[in-house]
Amino acid sequence: MSLDGVRVLDGEEEVFARTAHLFATASEIWCAAQDLHTWSITRQPPGDAPVSTPRLRKLYRPGVLLNPSMAQHLRVVAASPDAEVRITPDDINETIIIDRRFAILAGNVRDGRRGYGVVSEPALVQNVASLFEAAWRSATDLAVYDAQHAELCELAPRVLELLASGCKDETAARQVGLGVRTYRRRVAELMNALGAESRFQAGARARDLGLI
Repeated sequence: MSLDGVRVLDGEEEVFARTAHLFATASEIWCAAQDLHTWSITRQPPGDAPVSTPRLRKLYRPGVLLNPSMAQHLRVVAASPDAEVRITPDDINETIIIDRRFAILAGNVRDGRRGYGVVSEPALVQNVASLFEAAWRSATDLAVYDAQHAELCELAPRVLELLASGCKDETAARQVGLGVRTYRRRVAELMNALGAESRFQAGARARDLGLI
């Protein structure tokens, strides 16, 4: 379905079938996502390899760093001279922008499949790019964020296990060797990293990320 420069597609397979040629020839790709699952198919494109290595900007929410394999993948990406990775605590629109000419917007999941919009109308693409650039400017470089939140990422798996077990804060704090106030502060930081407003939501988000 196509509406005023926006083609609505169903599922990542259809998205890539329609846009593989754009990724193969792209000189610049910007990506914003909650985690690595949203755009997973674009990380291992089928068919021919890209004509050239595009410059990459990748923007993620902090929760992605709580999963060791995801965090390591991003560190490998960030080590490339053609790539930058930043972390933002703010809500983001899950988007891919290709050469500032096309944008792919992630929609809602229905019946286990996510809908996507592929935008080609120049004014709309420019608006999407402007939103990305604003989020990018206020985000933190991955290496800097890693250094600032190393303790939280190290504690996260154990704290999530304790939250899932339902034990009291006093008991949980003793098990991780923290004071109760410090433990509660770490839980609050963890909830913020996961984009959760409650401990229950934090647990659900952690399961989505494969953390528990």
